[in-house]
Amino acid sequence: MENPDVLYFDGSCPLCQREMAHLAKMKSDQLVLQDIHALETGGDVPPKEALLKSLHLRRGNNWVVGIDANIAAWQYTRIGILWRWLRWPLIKPIASWCYTIWAAKRYEKRYDTADNR
Repeated sequence: MENPDVLYFDGSCPLCQREMAHLAKMKSDQLVLQDIHALETGGDVPPKEALLKSLHLRRGNNWVVGIDANIAAWQYTRIGILWRWLRWPLIKPIASWCYTIWAAKRYEKRYDTADNR
C-alpha cells in the first residue's frame, strides 16, 4: 500500500478543528490529518509559519497549497465531487482569491496580533 497523503492543518483554530473533525469522519485511509502544532521540527516539511498561513497537502514529494489543498482533501470522501466546482475556470480565480484573503486575515488575527502583545 502507498503512503497516504497528509493534510497539515492548524489544530488551534476553532474553524479548522470543526472542518477537520467533519473530514475525519468521512475520509478514506489514504489521507492523514496532521495538526501542525504536533509536528516535530525539521525534515522536508515547510516551516511552521508557512503551514499556518495556508493549508498544505502533501502527495508524496509534491505539495498542494491553499484552496487546492482543501479541494484535494475532500476528494478522499464520498462527497468530494461537490467541491470540484471550485476548480471551474471562471470560479477558481475567485475562490482562490477569497481563500487567500481569508487565510491571511485568519493568520493575522490568530498569530500576528498575539506576537504584538
